[in-house]
This record gives sequence, C-alpha cells and structure tokens, in this order.
Amino acid sequence: MDWLDADGYWLSRLFFKEGLAAIYLAAFLVAANQFKPLIGDHGLLPARRFVDATRWQRSPSIFHVHYSDRFFAAVAWSGAGLSGLALLGLIDRLPLPVSMLGWLLLWGLYLSIVNVGQLWYSFGWESLLLEVGLLAVFVGNWDTAPPVLTLLLLRWLLFRLEFGAGLIKIRGDRCWRDLTCLYYHHETQPMPGPLSWYFHHLPRRLHKVEVAGNHFTQLIVPFFLFAPQPVAGGAAGIMVVTQLWLVASGNFSWLNWLAIVLGLSVLPDGFWQFVLPVTVPGGVGAVPVWFAVPVLAVTVAVVALSYRPVRNMFSSHQMMNASFDPWHLVNTYGAFGHVTKTRHEIVIEGTADEDVTADSEWRAYEFKGKPGDLGRRPRQFAPYHLRLDWLMWFAAISPGYATPWFGGLVGRLLAGDSSILKLLHHNPFPDAPPAFVRARMFRYRFTTREERRITGDWWSRSFEAEFLPPVALRHAG
Repeated sequence: MDWLDADGYWLSRLFFKEGLAAIYLAAFLVAANQFKPLIGDHGLLPARRFVDATRWQRSPSIFHVHYSDRFFAAVAWSGAGLSGLALLGLIDRLPLPVSMLGWLLLWGLYLSIVNVGQLWYSFGWESLLLEVGLLAVFVGNWDTAPPVLTLLLLRWLLFRLEFGAGLIKIRGDRCWRDLTCLYYHHETQPMPGPLSWYFHHLPRRLHKVEVAGNHFTQLIVPFFLFAPQPVAGGAAGIMVVTQLWLVASGNFSWLNWLAIVLGLSVLPDGFWQFVLPVTVPGGVGAVPVWFAVPVLAVTVAVVALSYRPVRNMFSSHQMMNASFDPWHLVNTYGAFGHVTKTRHEIVIEGTADEDVTADSEWRAYEFKGKPGDLGRRPRQFAPYHLRLDWLMWFAAISPGYATPWFGGLVGRLLAGDSSILKLLHHNPFPDAPPAFVRARMFRYRFTTREERRITGDWWSRSFEAEFLPPVALRHAG
C-alpha cells in the first residue's frame, strides 16, 4: 500500500500526537479535579440523575453501565495516566494494533465523560478534542508511515475549524465587518489572561489590523491547506502564529492549542529539521494492508458525515458549535459571532450576621479565573479549563444560563461544601459558613493607564443590579 504512505511527515505526526496527548492530559485532569462538585452525586448537576433520565443512544457513555463518584474518578485518572504514557511516546512504541487500541481507549474514556457532563461540557472544544482524538487512532505509530488520507482528514478538520469561525464572524456582529470588535473583545472575553489588559490598550489602529489579519487567516488561508508543499505548510504556519497570538491574549481552554496541534500535522519534516536538531529514524514501514482498510473506511465516513457541517457553514443561520451525532464524529465550529461590548460580572458575597441590615458586613467569594478583586491581575489557566468560572460569565450575560445550577451553588456555599470551595480562589468564611449569601451584578472595565498608575488596580467597576437577594440556607435552591 505504498500509495497510502505520506513521505516526509514522520516528525509532523510525532509532534501532532505529542501535542494531542498533552491536551488529553489537561482534559482528564480537569475532569478528575472538578467532577465531584459539578456532576458528582452531590454536585450541582448530578451525572447519575442525567444517566437515569437519558437513553444510551442519545449519550453513549460507559457510565450508562455503572455510575458512582468512585468509578468516575477511576475513569478520569485512568485517562490521565494513559495520556501521560502517550505523552512519553510509550503508546506509539507499541505494535500498531495495540497503539491504535490505546488511542481509541483515550477517545472512548473522554467521550464517556463529555456525554454525561451536561452544561459543564457544552463547549465546542470538547467536540473538537473528540474529533481530533478519533482521527489520531488512524495516523499510525512510530514504525509505520502516516497514511496520507488521515493527514488530509486532519487538514479538512483544520479547514472547517478556521473557515467556520471566519464565516460566523463576517456574517455576524457588525463590528467584525467594520474591524472594531477588538475595541471590546480583550476586555469582555470570558476569561482574560495576564496580558489582556495590555492587549486592550493597544492603539485602535492596531486593533483593526488584528481583525483584518484574523479575517485573512480564517477566510483566505484555509484554502491553501490543500495546496502542494511548501504552500500548505506556510498556510498552517500562519494559522499557528495567529493561534499563539490568541493564546497570549486570553484563556480559551484547549481550543487554540488544538488548532495549533492540527497545524503542526501540516508542517513537513523538512521544516522541523530546519529549525530543530532532529532526524527521522530509518526503517519506517509502509502502511500495512490491514491498516489501510480502517483508514479508507474512516475517510469515507468523514466525507459522508461532512455534508451537514458544510451545509451549516454556508447557511444564513449558521450554528457556532454543534455536533450532529452523539459520537461527536464530524462537527461544526465557530466562535464569537457576536462580541459583547460591556462586561458584567456576578459577585457572590456572604455575611455572618444573623440578621441582614444596612450595616451588615459582606465579604466576597473570589473565583480562580473570572474577575472579582479589582487589584488581582488576571491569571493564565489555559489549556486548563475552569468550568464554573466560564458558566459564571454566561450567567452574567443571561440569567437563564444559571437557572439549572446557581441556586444549588448558593446552597453549597451556605453549607460550606468543601468540594465547591475547592473550585474557588478564596473562601472569605474559613471557620464557619455564612448566615446569608447574596449575588450582585457589576459592570467591569479595565482601568486606564492613568487609573492603574494611581490605584494599582487592573479593573474598575460600578454596581448595576441585584442578581440574587440575600438568602439563608433554608431558602437556597
């Protein structure tokens, strides 16, 4: 099957799979560290309740066979351990059938988690990780040449990811068309990073250049992924640089990193040997006939399943991130079709006073990633994902996002639930839970250079409205 061999992509596959293994590791660690307060038996949206109410066909998952918090932890930590082995290159040193099984197991374990994760796992990068993860099963191990068809499928995925995001912007918010969206985005994005304040204060002319560059990268460059080398590699390189700019300017979980990993699969070995002191090992075998069969099958399946994502891309009612089947096989992607112009934050506070009066002392709970304390600089967390912080951003945009879980969150804070408190940066009631908890909505904005020089604060805020009046434990949802 020499025609199926992709000559000159051994190193590209190596860096692709190493990067993917690192992202898998982050994803499983997030699951292991955060599942108990979010979807555990005493969590805000228990997975057991979801599994009991949902058919397996709608959410394929090992947890339909059995669910317990201990079993979920075992699955998550097993995935983390297997990801670590993949990151060390141990899985791809195994015989090809065993190597394929290892990558398939990673995909199956994470699919099981996503499909019971409910709102906490409703982000586009979950489907993206699963789609990339399944293709990784068919890209071969160290002893086998990478199949050219699988590499083309990875390019097709990168094309859909970038082009879909570009289309939803250009037909979405007017500020993308007049090049002004970045006047606001660095300040209003879900979770700013340590450099976001500086990005926000770049000259407005440069912001317009950023947007124009983004349109070029997402609407023009993707078509060159299918050109001969070195054009395809150059197109991927532009995408990688753009994604690194996004990594520096904010926290978007592993979305940008997955795009980078896909871009690495397009760069030919000649590029890597030019910039790094690496060589391709000799004795790499051709694609075995038996391996060609599943590679051809998955290629045909992806082509057939691409119909709905492609139709969605060119629809005037394009969806941003959607899966068209419960296995997340071939999905549609896109982000920030609309950019919020003002930033609102929900600040949760508690008081130890048994009776709420005008003189009551209220102390704020501080989240790990989302803005709160005005003097606290935004942190870098991506590719690690803070699920509760992200949902708090959505809740501030529309209270409907908070309906299923916010009352439960307040109740856990009133009860001093240790698993919930571990998701926070600061608990203002370390000795005993508060008597009352309330939530207030504030408008946040980055300080100006002058304000920062005088106060040292990164943020300024003004009170907007009451989000939740003071409640005691007996009143909490």
